[in-house]
Amino acid sequence: MEAERPEAMSRFTDIIDASIAAIESLRGLEEPFDAACAMLVESLQNGGKVMACGNGGSAADSAHFMTELLCRLDVERPPLAGLALTNDGSFMTAVGNDYSFDEIFARQVTGLGNEGDVLVGMTTSGNSRNVLRAFEVAKEKGVKTLAMLGGDGGMIAGLADVELIVPVAATARIQEAHKVLIHQICSDVREAIFGPLGA
Repeated sequence: MEAERPEAMSRFTDIIDASIAAIESLRGLEEPFDAACAMLVESLQNGGKVMACGNGGSAADSAHFMTELLCRLDVERPPLAGLALTNDGSFMTAVGNDYSFDEIFARQVTGLGNEGDVLVGMTTSGNSRNVLRAFEVAKEKGVKTLAMLGGDGGMIAGLADVELIVPVAATARIQEAHKVLIHQICSDVREAIFGPLGA
């Protein structure tokens, strides 16, 4: 029988507690959360689309977000127009090579974004320059913006139409909280457009 590892168990419990605390912090975001859902619903009901971008784990989360819109989350329903700007490696490496890594999302917003669309930018630090550039282009094109950030929001704080900031420092905890927001946004948007679950 293996000896107990009290230090490892303590750390494991600490991580769970920190994750719970990060998710609990979302209770303070009810007003901007409702505004984010309303913005997405308005766009989708008027023929617009939602685009999302981020780097690393936030790239995966932005793809996850758009998958839940375009496929489904929890109930059969028609697809909603969601486009992840993180999924085309050939495009992003071409832009990174020929222009700048800062432009990999902005160039897609320039080519694909239309007035009335929504751009979701995800960055746990709030300091991703390529997400910032995408927001700058979005504003020029009349694309609404939702920032999903962490900590104090970094340099992107205050630049988006709506922002959801998880006020903790650890990247992993922020990403875990962002996943909760993603699922609830998709659920609330689906219900607003198609009606209650099972209706």
